Amino acid sequence: MAIVSVVKYDGSPDVFAWKYPDSELGTWTQLIVNESQQAILFKGGQALDVFEAGRHTLSTANIPFLEALINLPFGGQSPFSAEVWFVNKQFNLDVKWGTPSPIQIQDPVYGVFVPVRSHGIFGLQIDDAKRFLVKLVGTLPAFTKNDIVRYFRGVYVSKVKDAISTYIVEHKVGILEINMYLDELSDYLRERIAPTMADYGISLTNFYVNDISVPEDDPAVVSLKQTLAKRAEMNIIGYNYVQERSFDTLEGAATNPGSGSSDLMGAGLGLGMGFGMGGGFGSAFADMARNLSPLGQELRCPSCGTAMAQGQKFCGQCGRPASTPPAKPAASARFCTQCGEPMPEGTHFCGRCGMQASDSPDMFAPEEKGTEDDH
Repeated sequence: MAIVSVVKYDGSPDVFAWKYPDSELGTWTQLIVNESQQAILFKGGQALDVFEAGRHTLSTANIPFLEALINLPFGGQSPFSAEVWFVNKQFNLDVKWGTPSPIQIQDPVYGVFVPVRSHGIFGLQIDDAKRFLVKLVGTLPAFTKNDIVRYFRGVYVSKVKDAISTYIVEHKVGILEINMYLDELSDYLRERIAPTMADYGISLTNFYVNDISVPEDDPAVVSLKQTLAKRAEMNIIGYNYVQERSFDTLEGAATNPGSGSSDLMGAGLGLGMGFGMGGGFGSAFADMARNLSPLGQELRCPSCGTAMAQGQKFCGQCGRPASTPPAKPAASARFCTQCGEPMPEGTHFCGRCGMQASDSPDMFAPEEKGTEDDH
């Protein structure tokens, strides 16, 4: 009586494809295919037939292509060489993925480049067993969940980078707020990755982005978060950045004895004690505030361009009124040959740059001027 061998696989659900190790089979070999499995018989690298769940006897009656490839003497019970592959058709919904290194993405709101990491899970099912074995598995003895992640890492990493960059640019979403849009990104990525996996006989059932994170110690991230925190603080208090700088200037003047705030300090009141606490404080604060421009505007003399304090009616540099243009110089007026500044009659040096007038007598003794070699 012939010995009947049994070929089956009861392995891990994380194994998507497994090759039976013994390729010497008899024509009465019993092939047992479990539920959610398919078995494929290969001969000479050619897929002969696909067996669904159930018990199958490997004979020429069940394998029409086999009879044309092998010779069956001895009453049809001779051994023959063939490979049996088992393919797992179960849904696998917890395949983990992640970006191996940070992705540099420019924040569309603030313009800074931020390193981004992302991770999640996806689900799949082997949809076409023949295509999966021929195009992806090849000559490997087995193909597991880790092999799926390794083979398709380049696909999902490039797709994730492109998807996140495109999404935040099109929707003007800051990188620190991107986690509010994970559902939309997940659907967006599934639509773009599914066709690539389908080429290998794999159906992508879902693709989830669980988190998009930035490293807390990255200088760009630290600076951005500090800036946003400061802006939130100013919004709560109710002033803007220019006003804050004016407050900082006032505080610095109050702590500097030679800053012109002696009236304020003499009144015995600090800047942080509040407003409206006595006439001494009010008048001193008003004098200081008039010298500041809380809106960032600067008043300059229309004649010489010197900066002037708010409320100042005459320029402290040239003495001309702040509201009238400079008088047109007479035709015989003298001008500095270095900077073009008008020079009154009788002056020997320019009041702006110090250049000696060309028509002035030599004011220095020869020994004081030095020689050309000294310079």
